[in-house]
Amino acid sequence: MASEDEMERDVCKLVHRFAQRLDVHVRRVAEKLGVTASQVVALRELSEPITARELAVRMSCEPSNATFVLDRLEQQDLIERKPHPSDRRAKLIVLTPAGEAFRTTVIEHLDERSPLSALDGEEQERLRELLRALVD
Repeated sequence: MASEDEMERDVCKLVHRFAQRLDVHVRRVAEKLGVTASQVVALRELSEPITARELAVRMSCEPSNATFVLDRLEQQDLIERKPHPSDRRAKLIVLTPAGEAFRTTVIEHLDERSPLSALDGEEQERLRELLRALVD
């Protein structure tokens, strides 16, 4: 029987390998849709209006990197920057109608042959609960 330390190391290794599979999946979707993997991740995270700083946190990147991705999305008319209702220094990132449609396409492609599809619905629900316990 594995010690707690060995178990934790093994879990970390498996989580890392799974994260790599997710990354490969995102890159394949990006290539298929003709955008960058960062744009796919940003669009996935833009389910609601948020600031660039919030997006950077969700994307696990520096705010300047998120701004670069947002600049590209804005050039493609997929997002707009609008004044924040309570913070004059911040802008809210809002999807345009074209951005909403493209985000739907991105989500559909991310759902196709996702690494998570190896699990049935009940297993995915258990995994979601465990992951939520770790990140909340």
